[in-house]
Amino acid sequence: MTRRRFLIMGGMHRSGTTLLAALVGTNPQVAGFRQTGAPMDEGQYLQTVCPYDEQHGGPGRFAYAPGAHMTEHHELASPATARLLREQWDRYLDPGRPVVLEKSPPNLLRFRFFQRLFPGSRFVLVKRHPVAVAMSTRKWTPALTVRQLVEHWLHAHELARADATHLDAMLTVRYEDLMDDPDRTLGAVAAFGGLPPVFDVGDLDRDTNTRYLRAWRQGPGADDDLADLADRVARYGYRLPARA
Repeated sequence: MTRRRFLIMGGMHRSGTTLLAALVGTNPQVAGFRQTGAPMDEGQYLQTVCPYDEQHGGPGRFAYAPGAHMTEHHELASPATARLLREQWDRYLDPGRPVVLEKSPPNLLRFRFFQRLFPGSRFVLVKRHPVAVAMSTRKWTPALTVRQLVEHWLHAHELARADATHLDAMLTVRYEDLMDDPDRTLGAVAAFGGLPPVFDVGDLDRDTNTRYLRAWRQGPGADDDLADLADRVARYGYRLPARA
């Protein structure tokens, strides 16, 4: 099988990983998963090696599972695993494109693992305001409060931040920057991934964050008071909006 470079994306559910992957996938040098029948065409469902996120609790919970955090020390971090993943993923990829794009949310806790499997890979962490992520994720997890979801976001990003010090090449892309200036943001991804800056952006719904943050500010729920989390959230470049 032809050895191709990997561009691996990860981020919390509802952070914009699917959108960014779709945009990057319009680049003529990128081989991504399309029309596979798997949820969101995510590579996690197109292989038999790594557990997928639902096996670790799914959105709002998966990062707490010890097995979700995979590093170069994991028992599966071996050449045999790399060969099997390449074989399984290659079935769904355009053979004429030199860069393989794999996007699955739990990848943000597996970058070190994939670096061991595929040396020379480049990693993209997609980040979005934790309250917007929480409000959006609640559509899937109504039993969890916004506070619980923000705490989960923080836990996952704290692990990912520590892992970043072990990576040779990682780029953080803010969903907010993608919405504000998609051409510039995609240009940065292209430069990072060694790609020509050729993408089909189309129309983007740029107001989703505003709607989610407004809904949280105006909504009820003492359990969703986040004031004591403000300093931790600020470490990632975000401010918590004041409640109405």
